[in-house]
Amino acid sequence: MGFFDDYLNFHGRCAEFSSLCAEIVGAASLLSIEINEVIAADGEIIGGLLSASMSSDRAVSVAACNALLDLSTTSIGRNKLLEFSALETLICKFLQVSESSTKFISGCMMSKGNDCCYKIGFIGDELVLLLLDAAIVLVNACNFGQLERIPWKLSEAFLTFLRELWTYVHFQHLGCVGNVCQCDQYEDFHWSSIKTHDLAETIFRLSIKASQIAIPAFTSDMVKREIFDTRHSSFEDFLFDHWEISPLLIKRPSKATNQRNVPFSSFLQSLDYNNQVLLISSLVKNMVSCLPIASGQLDIFRFLMEIRNQLGCPMIYGQDIRVVKTSNHLKRELHFFQESSGPFCGSAPHVLHYEDIIACERAFKEGYTTAIRGMEFRSKSIASVAEELAALFGQPSSGVNMYLTPPNSQGLACHYDDHCVFVCQILGTKQWKISSKPMVQLPRLYEPRQSLHNLEVEMSEGDGKQIFLREGDVLYIPRGFTHVACTAADNGGENDLAPFSLHLTLGIEIERPFEWEGFVHVALNAWLQKQKQSHYESNDSLSGILYTACSNLLHVSIQMVGDSDPAFRKACLVAVHTLPDDARAKLDLNNRANFSQLISKIATKGTFFNAIRRIEEAIEKNEDPFHNLRWLQNLGEDGELIGSEAKNPFLVAENYFGLLVECRHSAEQTFTQLKSEFCSAVVFEDVESIYKMLLEKYKKAMECPVFLVCVFLVLKLEKKMNLQLRMM
Repeated sequence: MGFFDDYLNFHGRCAEFSSLCAEIVGAASLLSIEINEVIAADGEIIGGLLSASMSSDRAVSVAACNALLDLSTTSIGRNKLLEFSALETLICKFLQVSESSTKFISGCMMSKGNDCCYKIGFIGDELVLLLLDAAIVLVNACNFGQLERIPWKLSEAFLTFLRELWTYVHFQHLGCVGNVCQCDQYEDFHWSSIKTHDLAETIFRLSIKASQIAIPAFTSDMVKREIFDTRHSSFEDFLFDHWEISPLLIKRPSKATNQRNVPFSSFLQSLDYNNQVLLISSLVKNMVSCLPIASGQLDIFRFLMEIRNQLGCPMIYGQDIRVVKTSNHLKRELHFFQESSGPFCGSAPHVLHYEDIIACERAFKEGYTTAIRGMEFRSKSIASVAEELAALFGQPSSGVNMYLTPPNSQGLACHYDDHCVFVCQILGTKQWKISSKPMVQLPRLYEPRQSLHNLEVEMSEGDGKQIFLREGDVLYIPRGFTHVACTAADNGGENDLAPFSLHLTLGIEIERPFEWEGFVHVALNAWLQKQKQSHYESNDSLSGILYTACSNLLHVSIQMVGDSDPAFRKACLVAVHTLPDDARAKLDLNNRANFSQLISKIATKGTFFNAIRRIEEAIEKNEDPFHNLRWLQNLGEDGELIGSEAKNPFLVAENYFGLLVECRHSAEQTFTQLKSEFCSAVVFEDVESIYKMLLEKYKKAMECPVFLVCVFLVLKLEKKMNLQLRMM
């Protein structure tokens, strides 16, 4: 390889030889993984290729970039290139070359039979495209540490270019429906190996880096002051008197126009809300699908691996957006696209293309509400408010939906939510009716909903509270309280006609780890870690196996007690912060009292027989008895999160269920002793610190998508971009 090294570093009169050597190295790296590994291990070759890629001779740079792309076809090659700072070199060269280019990159669709894929092409110099391809490939191979090593100015400049590129690609992606791209008419058109989801992933990753130094638009104190603090109440009053207990209207001063919607002012500025009909289509056409992250997914790069082929996809009906109204006659929801004769009939998800988005304007005129989920992914200001609101209640995240309802209309049918919501009236007004009592006592996330027929009858007969929301007002509805809303005229006489309504609902979803039941599970896990020296190391003995099995059985028992006792379902408030000293002391006292009461209930209600029966029933139904406890497998010693299956504290039920039955008497004694020792020895303070560490891990994982708003952003097109798009 030394022969090639010399020529790869020799330019000028020997440019042809340098190009030829780069081509040979590239071709060799594609022959086999073994040869690729040998080439990647040679620092002089990689250094030569990188030096050649920076050459002023275009042919040499093109050949070197092609060789680098060939070398990066394996993970070994990509990792070696990253070790030699190839990414920084390529981005530097790309920014230099792209600045001098007068042409632009665009996204186009290619068709192969029934399959369509969206690729990126460049009209102009091939070198620009090769540099872009190589940089994107390497960014998408980075881990957190490697992303951190990219100089900030380079990362920001590259990200700015990618955002503009994404604008072009997204709009072409949105507008292409079954037509093959006609780019063959350009003689200097070059196809990239990069797909739209590769571009979206690169923006995703660079956004994570950008988020780490981003200053939030709002702090918890600011959100608390703007939403909760009025002349008559404060956040502390709300926390102790209304949270998960009863609805509350938080009114803004009627004449404080300049103070309305302060947390959402920048979001409002991005809207053209003077034209209600065009408002929704102007929003939706700039958005892409927001893929939900599983609550237990703490590894953001593993999440990327799972969904990378879907990144950048246009809005999906039913997942990202619904266009719905409730018929007064039928008392059920009608979906605009399913009621029409278009391709949206049926229950399968459908991607919204340009003509579908325009159809939303017609739907608005026909009385349909447009509901968009994941607004925290689409606006930095909304993301900031949502994050800080969740922090106020000691939870890792908050989801935000937007609802645009035309005049004299009702969107969603009468229903209750399995999470607490804060309805923030942004524009217009809305009439709400809320039941006087909860339908279900603190329903849990994703549990089957109960029938609402009886409660609908009660509400139609006058039972329930009527609340009229004006701009700036906030309405709190606890989980389980049935409610319905419509745009109606103000009975107070301020308006004769009902205006349209735009509101955001900020939902605090209480995941199981952050219920009080979750706190008890963390307590048991922490206590067991302390006992492992005397019990876990004796796993070869029958007593050690029984102890491990009964430890898992006690988790099942805690879950069963929690299923039947609403006190275990309440949100754990141990991590609530930004409270004055007197309120903090009161909350700490309440938390300790709650924990003590829950432990007492475990001691009296948790039985060996019931836990065994639960596992037996699950096995008979071929279900996982630990399905709702799998989040504990990430919790190691001292709150450290682990992901290895080898360290999973849960055994497969079948592995020890027979032993528990066979040694029933000994197992029951072990279970009873274990429960007694735990309930008498567990200390609140020991659990508190570990619980907060777990919360921070969840917050860190959930915050990554919050700052990916450059992918899921409401993009504003400049006039120049609009002109270029029309010329395509």
